[in-house]
Amino acid sequence: MAGQRGKRLTIIGGGVMGLMTAYYAAPLAEAVTVLERSWVGDPATASFGLTRSARNDYRDPEYARLAFEARRLWLELQEGSGEPLLVDCGCLNLAKGSVTPDLDRTYAVQSFAVLEQLQLRREAFSAAELQERFPQFDADGGWLDVDAGFVDVAAVTRTLREALRVHGVRVTENSALRGIARNGRTWSVATDSGPVESDVLVITAGLGTNDVLELVPGCSVRFPLRPDRPSQSKYFIPPASMRSLFTEAALPVFAYLDIGIYGHPLYDGKTPGVKIGFYNPPDATRVPSRIGSVEDFVDECMPGLRGAEAVDVADASGVDVCSYDLVADDDFVLGPVPGADDVFTGVGWRGTGYKFAPWVGRVLAQLALQQGTIYDIRRFAPSRFAGGGAADGPEAGGVAS
Repeated sequence: MAGQRGKRLTIIGGGVMGLMTAYYAAPLAEAVTVLERSWVGDPATASFGLTRSARNDYRDPEYARLAFEARRLWLELQEGSGEPLLVDCGCLNLAKGSVTPDLDRTYAVQSFAVLEQLQLRREAFSAAELQERFPQFDADGGWLDVDAGFVDVAAVTRTLREALRVHGVRVTENSALRGIARNGRTWSVATDSGPVESDVLVITAGLGTNDVLELVPGCSVRFPLRPDRPSQSKYFIPPASMRSLFTEAALPVFAYLDIGIYGHPLYDGKTPGVKIGFYNPPDATRVPSRIGSVEDFVDECMPGLRGAEAVDVADASGVDVCSYDLVADDDFVLGPVPGADDVFTGVGWRGTGYKFAPWVGRVLAQLALQQGTIYDIRRFAPSRFAGGGAADGPEAGGVAS
């Protein structure tokens, strides 16, 4: 890739994808500006809260490979951060015959086969072995993605903000867009605080992406985006006598995606309890079962939390409610924007995107400033929605969040 040092870059959207793009772009560009419509760390946005899963256990080998590459980049970022960003407690997928009778078809078994195919570190547990290793669970088996866990979102935000400050990146918050114009080879973004001129634009505006694209001259593409979030998200606060069993030192991230369950351990000193959410991610087919709530899951599979105090995540912390931008075909949208020279975008993170943030940022920075990327991103091309009709319908509009 040929370098394009000296270019000015404007990034529209200051969530984790925008900040990561700025982080990777700063050493390559003459100037980098991030425009954020609210403020960095706003809990109402998709990418901020307390913790987010970092795992490789996908049934799709390409996403599993990319997640592991993102992990490598997370570790590089962590090395220079001065504080832990990744909590490596593993990610355990569960299955229980009384809940999902066909164990061989469960997400746990199928994603484990992908880890095996890619030769990523993994462990499988029978019911007896699971009881010995992770007595917090009552299940017929557990399949552990070893190089996994969760990301400390507040630590990541602090690290990125400081790195961007050191590199002279301008981050403008509470910046409403008024228009985008093309003057020769220069993009001019009109904001409340005046115009921002640059040679390249990157749009990482989440559910507001289509709103931004409407302002780009000559750009007709829109993406079929829709909002999504867990139907339940609660903290279960274990009794003091059992607390040590449920912290990140003893409990992995866990999931039973066939029935829509995911969970994070109590992050000692940072979260009030074990977080359990009820959500059907796009890459998992929900199996009909008697589990209809996080409470049902606890009763069935986590006996140590039965009767524990439970509080809604939003009520407990005011954040961490998880808001997702889904795209109709369940693949990321990442690459050049059709019909607009020197404009690139990343969106449609499918409820699973935070873990990929350093990889996404690196890709977008390379595209914007180095005339290409070292990664094969053809699967994610925004051009697949060009040609009209792809964004028709009520689910396709740009919904600002």
